[in-house]
Amino acid sequence: MANKNNSSCDFRTSIGGQALIEGILMRGPKKQAIVVRRQDGELEEKVTELKFIKDKYPILGWPFIRGTVNFLSSMITGVKALTYSAEFYPDEDDGGEPSKLDKWVEDHLSNEKAEKVIIGISVVAGIAMSVGLFILLPTILAGILARHIEARWICNILEGVLRIAIFVGYMWLATQVKDIRRVWMYHGAEHKTIACYEHGDELTVENARKHSRFHPRCGTSFMFLVMIVSILVFSVISWKNVLVRILLRLLMLPIVVGISYELIKLAGRYDNTITRIISAPGKALQHLTTAEPDDSMLEVAIRAMELVIPEEKGLDIW
Repeated sequence: MANKNNSSCDFRTSIGGQALIEGILMRGPKKQAIVVRRQDGELEEKVTELKFIKDKYPILGWPFIRGTVNFLSSMITGVKALTYSAEFYPDEDDGGEPSKLDKWVEDHLSNEKAEKVIIGISVVAGIAMSVGLFILLPTILAGILARHIEARWICNILEGVLRIAIFVGYMWLATQVKDIRRVWMYHGAEHKTIACYEHGDELTVENARKHSRFHPRCGTSFMFLVMIVSILVFSVISWKNVLVRILLRLLMLPIVVGISYELIKLAGRYDNTITRIISAPGKALQHLTTAEPDDSMLEVAIRAMELVIPEEKGLDIW
């Protein structure tokens, strides 16, 4: 399928994606598509029309507010998509009895309600783990070390360094898992396909293969940007007491996410010295979170992209 919307790399699309278990989620301005390669080799496709909360509550689409809203929305969408893709690859080793929670959910809730409960728990658990591991743990560790450091600014820098180190270490450990490495390959396929589309090339495996697997507008880059912005924002208000520091970090987290989101949008829209500096750390981290895909993965990404490209020219401009 040829890309008729653009003919140069100056074009930036709002279409974004997420790697799944043997599949890709692509999200366009009007539609969302999930494409999974089943165990028999065929493609399973699921396309849904999108509804945005900002259409009902316009204030949630304002700059610096939309960052937190879109982050939570992406978390929910991502968990739903991962759950859907996992259905095609059940855990063959799981032959034990279901847990008490599984039995309770099965006995008391319909399938639809049970799915919502499971997704809700997964989202809350994911956010709690991220906040605990990347925000609270560095604050606690820095608070312990701060007992021996008088200068408050040194404590803030130390906390930031610990936060980045824990985040990068976590990502590195994830790459050691075989199944995660395949997800990283699909992540690379997603980026290559989006780059192919943005450069105006026809969406074919051959064309997509030649493009870079690193992209400035990426969830990995966003998360790393959150780490960096948190160092600057958290240094504005500092407190010796660890519990007060933790509370302040939690209260200021929406500000950090809001600023980071606007920066990643800026980096995704323009290509200049400033935006390249903003994108550089996240793109470097993508050496861990993306991998070169095989042709079958590119086929999945291309099909997912084709399903969400809008018919109206220019509707997906970033």
